[in-house]
Amino acid sequence: MSSQNILITGISGQDGIFLANQFLKDDSKNFKIYGISRQDPLITINKINSIGVDSQDLKIIDIDLTDSLKVKNLISDLKPAQIFNLSGPSSVYESINNSKYFQNTINSIFDNLTNSCLELKQFPNFFQACSSEMFSNKNKMPLNENSVFDPRSPYAKAKFQVFNKLNKLKELYDWNIKAGIMFNHESEFRDQEYLFMKIFNSAKLIKSKKLEYLEIGSLDICRDWSFAGDVSNAMFLMNQSDNRNNFVIGSGKAISVKEVIEQIFSLFEINLENNIIVNPKLLRFGDPQTIISDPSMIKESLNWNQKLTFEDLIERIFKRV
Repeated sequence: MSSQNILITGISGQDGIFLANQFLKDDSKNFKIYGISRQDPLITINKINSIGVDSQDLKIIDIDLTDSLKVKNLISDLKPAQIFNLSGPSSVYESINNSKYFQNTINSIFDNLTNSCLELKQFPNFFQACSSEMFSNKNKMPLNENSVFDPRSPYAKAKFQVFNKLNKLKELYDWNIKAGIMFNHESEFRDQEYLFMKIFNSAKLIKSKKLEYLEIGSLDICRDWSFAGDVSNAMFLMNQSDNRNNFVIGSGKAISVKEVIEQIFSLFEINLENNIIVNPKLLRFGDPQTIISDPSMIKESLNWNQKLTFEDLIERIFKRV
């Protein structure tokens, strides 16, 4: 059986790690995974190995995806059957202070990948990671594929620009290219600056008497949190399918920041009231109080379902951090 080359940009992030795992454990086809990362490849390989798969059919490549010639040469050499574009800066907060870099980088990576495919007349199944940050904060909840977009941050605006380009390419070239509009998702591989890991790390420090308290912007804000492995499974299903729809990917449930902290603190046997300070100055201006997804379309169309509950997710991270 001839192998399929799979190209995953941003493979060192949590989504890339779980997505590579999804392919490597799939015995139905012979996949060769090529992952783009600027990080030490051994770190990424060790992370993938840590969740129980053999990474011998995985190769990590270090190239600058903003370099159009290098990207075109890569696509020409690999002739990938599938591309997953998970690359680019992802911090909404950092994008506010560095808007030009975020918008240029996110757009140039997408443009270089898709333009290379067009020039080489190659049309692999293409998945683009997009964000719930693109939605207007005036929408009624829950948010679905028909909800109104009105991106505010430079990060969200760049993702929306890519989203619009993707839809034009789909129409013009009859291309199986689609976007996953992803809500908050977490795992033990989440970067340290994100809320879940901030809470876990603070709990460890409080428990060991190295930190007095966790400082948080609000306990009442509610978000839609999923397990990154389940979200990556949705990406996998989308790109194996002939269905070209863009899909919302989320849990469909709203969990408050207070509930997250209570769950995590309880595992460390820490009292919430005595170890937390609420500082509204930490909040991002204009953020909605509650964000909830409606993932019914992907569930009905691709038979996708979450395997880990919110409680299971907390327990999983606790055992691994």
